[in-house]
Amino acid sequence: MAFFSSMLRNPSRSLFSLALRTVGSSRTFHSRTSTVPNFGTENITRQCSVPFLRLSTATAVKPAADDTLVGVLESEIRVAEEDIQDHQVGEVADEFPFEIVDNAGEQTIMLRREFDGEIIKVAVDVPNVSPTEDNDDEEEEEDEDTGIPMVVSVSKGNGKELEFGLTAFTDEICIDSLLIRQPEDSEGSKRIAYEGPNFSDLDKSFQKAFQKYLEIRGIKSSITKFLQEYMKNKDYREYLLWLKNLKGFIEE
Repeated sequence: MAFFSSMLRNPSRSLFSLALRTVGSSRTFHSRTSTVPNFGTENITRQCSVPFLRLSTATAVKPAADDTLVGVLESEIRVAEEDIQDHQVGEVADEFPFEIVDNAGEQTIMLRREFDGEIIKVAVDVPNVSPTEDNDDEEEEEDEDTGIPMVVSVSKGNGKELEFGLTAFTDEICIDSLLIRQPEDSEGSKRIAYEGPNFSDLDKSFQKAFQKYLEIRGIKSSITKFLQEYMKNKDYREYLLWLKNLKGFIEE
């Protein structure tokens, strides 16, 4: 991948924010007797009018560096478009039990289904891989079972939610955390729900019972392979959109 991609892409997927601050403070002029000698109104008017006219007739010209940056972005956009074509996702299998909600510009997707009076939602994050790795490592990455971070919530319409923090692999679903969210644990609430002990430290029969609970509701390792491909493709698509948004901003 081009050098530019290694600069723009990073595991954290975050942009640095530039803080614009106004330097100095406004001045208040009071009417009072001046100690500055009076050189005459005519001279003062003539001297002040020249720079004013220069400022009012000046035309803003974009720096040449901006044009260079746009060219680099266009080159990277072409590479990203090729990558998307090389990483297409297959059709969703009929047995895939969830509806996929995928909004452009968002890093996660949402899976949703109803099951026996319950509403099940699954927030799926992008796997911890970058589509800008060197080509020499592509074959090795394809063979690697990349875990997918997920948050699963199960609700029954009374405001309470059973929430799981998971990492999904092609051969198993690993439960990382488990908690009950009360109705008052809404977004913006300062209340922090108790997440219980480290799930892996719990009794094995307890762990297996909850893994079976998830499997019955469609959260099982058989869906992981499809989600890996889907989320990698989404990562490419979001990267392309990000590049285009950058280019559009620079060109404004």
